[in-house]
Amino acid sequence: MAVNGNPTIRRRRLGAELRRLRLDRGLTSTQVAEHLLISQPKVSLLENGRRAVSPRDVRDLCGLYRVTDQQVIDSLMEMARESNRQGWWVACGEVPYAVYIGMETAAASVRSYEPLVIPGLLQTPAYASAVTAETIPLATEEQIAVRLAVRLCRQSRVHHPARSFRLEVVLDESALRRAVGSPEIMRGQLEYLNRLGEQPHITVQVLPHSAGAHPGMLGQFSILDFPDTATGTVYLERYTSDLYLEKRSDARHYAAMFDRLRTRALNPEHTRRFITRVAQELPAAPAMP
Repeated sequence: MAVNGNPTIRRRRLGAELRRLRLDRGLTSTQVAEHLLISQPKVSLLENGRRAVSPRDVRDLCGLYRVTDQQVIDSLMEMARESNRQGWWVACGEVPYAVYIGMETAAASVRSYEPLVIPGLLQTPAYASAVTAETIPLATEEQIAVRLAVRLCRQSRVHHPARSFRLEVVLDESALRRAVGSPEIMRGQLEYLNRLGEQPHITVQVLPHSAGAHPGMLGQFSILDFPDTATGTVYLERYTSDLYLEKRSDARHYAAMFDRLRTRALNPEHTRRFITRVAQELPAAPAMP
């Protein structure tokens, strides 16, 4: 049961093993919760890898599932201890979306639709700094600096295609037109977006306003796919609390939405031409005196 060094991967694999043991015993998550005097959501979070599993949790669950092989129990206990180790992002400071970062770090691919902003994985430092400062009105300078540092660290996977990470993004035209920071910042961001879109492991497509109504009009969403699961996890970013959808029916629904958006959007080559035109339409920098 050796696992990858990412604590999120450890938790997901441990959770999958605990789910298998529960199903082998023919128990529902509600029945487990009733037996152990815990909430049913806690059982689901443990099995989905979104909550750290303590060795005590493993001991109690193994007892309920009548696991008698001490070697299996010891292995699960060790996985639980390893799953509580901190991810790289903890060293940066307090990060409000640490759960998502852990999942993104563990994901084999991300499919994302963004209606208003360039996705964090594709942002330049100047754009990231400007958008962070303007979208979090109560944040301190220290909090903004932490978010920026984490965002730039997250991008390391994007710049290393050998790490087998696939990124597919559909951007609404509004994300390109919305002026974040100065025209110079936007021009740099759009040019950077085009350079990234030429990478073999990154696909960027623009959904122009002329496409009319489409499935993404209700807002942003991302689908994270993992090497150890057949269906992805849907991430919906919200201002104070994010949502994670892991039912197969939800994942299929959002996958169909993304496929529809990708079909309606400009292909990658036409997208690069479109982005170039938008960049050319930005106001020129004032002449030096």
